[in-house]
Amino acid sequence: MAKIPNALREPIGTAFPANVVLVGTIMPDGYVQISPRGSTLVFDDETIAFWDRGSGHTHDNMKDGDKVTLFFRDPELRASGVLPAGGVARFYGTVTIHADGPTRDAVWDRMIEPEKNADADKKGRAVLVAIERAEDLKHNPLDLSSA
Repeated sequence: MAKIPNALREPIGTAFPANVVLVGTIMPDGYVQISPRGSTLVFDDETIAFWDRGSGHTHDNMKDGDKVTLFFRDPELRASGVLPAGGVARFYGTVTIHADGPTRDAVWDRMIEPEKNADADKKGRAVLVAIERAEDLKHNPLDLSSA
């Protein structure tokens, strides 16, 4: 497992609407589906979570145990030196889906209000991504322990 740098916790959780996290999944025909997620947040030191509203290719493509890629870019983090190469962080991990229960509720409770409003009936599910690898744009491991 890879640790998510503390310096990225708040920027990831507040990326919406300017710098949404992009989620990449594999479709049955082998193409990659890229979807913006405004609900993305750092769940714990090794897990990123987002809300899946329950429709579309990303929803259809994800099952427990699937691999996904998360792409985060924030130009201000480049300017400040937190993410030197393009202000980009890539995260690679394995999906666990929570269609009900306390983990689903915990993700819902921590989501930003605009994303809750987009699923006012709370029909979606929480997706947790256990991060196995985290790297910058040049494929260097993210090591922001001093940041």
